[in-house]
Amino acid sequence: MTTPEISIVIPVYNEEAGLQTLFDRLYPALDVLKTTYEVIFVNDGSRDRSAALLREQFQKRPDVTRAILLAANAGQHMAIMAGFEHARGQIVVTLDADLQNPPEEIGKLVEKMHAGHDYVGSIRRKRQDNWFRTWASKAMNRLRERITRIKITDQGNMLRAYGRNVIDAINSCKEVSTFIPALAYTFAMRPTEVVVEHEERAAGESKYSLYSLIRLNFDLMTGFSLVPLQWFSMLGIAVSLGSAALFVLLIVRRLILGPEAEGLFTLFALMFFLIGLALFGIGLLGEYVGRVYLQVRHRPRYLIDAVLERRE
Repeated sequence: MTTPEISIVIPVYNEEAGLQTLFDRLYPALDVLKTTYEVIFVNDGSRDRSAALLREQFQKRPDVTRAILLAANAGQHMAIMAGFEHARGQIVVTLDADLQNPPEEIGKLVEKMHAGHDYVGSIRRKRQDNWFRTWASKAMNRLRERITRIKITDQGNMLRAYGRNVIDAINSCKEVSTFIPALAYTFAMRPTEVVVEHEERAAGESKYSLYSLIRLNFDLMTGFSLVPLQWFSMLGIAVSLGSAALFVLLIVRRLILGPEAEGLFTLFALMFFLIGLALFGIGLLGEYVGRVYLQVRHRPRYLIDAVLERRE
């Protein structure tokens, strides 16, 4: 089969309402680049008519369109991994199906790749999200950078470009839970970022809940660094020393001033604090143990129901 220069990987999950608009804007935006390309849609177990619309689009443009239909929902990042394993291009670009990242911005990333970079991230010029999602994303960005030393200004933006060397390295990994932009950053030799436009969602609603965002950042932190465990160990030492000092203080106070009923509430407060700290530590350890558990089972990351592509 012919090898295109650019592969566009787009995960799709219940995007029936906006897919036609995506088709109408995506292909003209790629045609103006004057290079060979392929578009790989990965249907992530959608429950609406997304798979049917992808089949129709494949029939209209079989020369540049491929569709991977997963048997069940595997999650956005696993859907992207499925796209990576089928991508043939020397430059692979990921794009959301909701059109918050305009397809017309792809050319900016390709230009940076032609300049010699092997990983190009993107920074949204003006985010079209509510204030809470924007604030939470910035807070998580700062926390992630402190913990992992991975410098990604806008980790929540899907529009990114990867060189073939980075894609091959990612495909060689067999992790069942990962954060692709961070993983790619660790393999890139010349990473960079570019500012892109950001639009309101074309149709439908976001698939990311607050819980999903929290889970994503737990995967990011526990998948790329031991710092959370080290921080918790240091916190445990500090709390232990503080608790010991408080205990000695209470004993001395009792000997000097005698017993006080109010002291009981102080002990309760201290006990609840230590219990909460212990539960947090158990949960943190559970995150790491859970990742090991998922990995050692060696179950497939996703199941493919069908691949629509033209054979030559």
